[in-house]
Amino acid sequence: MFGISVASLLRMAGQHKLLQAVSIVFGTFILEDAATVLAAMQAETGGIPIWLALVSLYVGIILGDLGLYGLGRLCALLPWVLRMVGPERVRSGQDWLHGRRRRVFKVVFVSRFLPGMRLPTYTGCGFLAADFHQFVLAAIVATLIWTSLLFGVSLRVGKILMEHFGVWRWAGAIGFAVVVVAAGWAAGRLNRRASPRSHAEARHETRR
Repeated sequence: MFGISVASLLRMAGQHKLLQAVSIVFGTFILEDAATVLAAMQAETGGIPIWLALVSLYVGIILGDLGLYGLGRLCALLPWVLRMVGPERVRSGQDWLHGRRRRVFKVVFVSRFLPGMRLPTYTGCGFLAADFHQFVLAAIVATLIWTSLLFGVSLRVGKILMEHFGVWRWAGAIGFAVVVVAAGWAAGRLNRRASPRSHAEARHETRR
């Protein structure tokens, strides 16, 4: 469903480069992995320059990351949210993030590659007022690496689809996007099931 929505945006943009770029940026807000896959497919068919597809993806994904951080900051301004979380837990989280090891960059960077962790981690960083410069730097570096890798793989898959599927290549592209999203969703569920142990280890390290 989401893959079809992103593909529809790209088709509506036609050959107009500005509209293509805007479509990809908005597509990352819908579902960034699907947008990356389908933008690569479009680039492989020659429908959009590779450089424009990549730049649009980088811009859209990083803007989305900043939006999650901002959402966390807004939540921190709501007194009832602070009461629900508890001032002691907020201070503990801030101490852990801003400790002598300066974990902000590492936490943000690693969470990009752990399915299901980006939303809670990035909003959590905003809520805890994590160092904004470290957050932005980590988000940019992680996005450049992850998006470039997924884009490159998708280009290769797109070439195979063009060679073997012909006019049905977009159906195959949407199917591949759905597989990528489903795999991320499944891995995210497994990661969240394992997260209680990680949280316990983090609390133990904080107390030390």
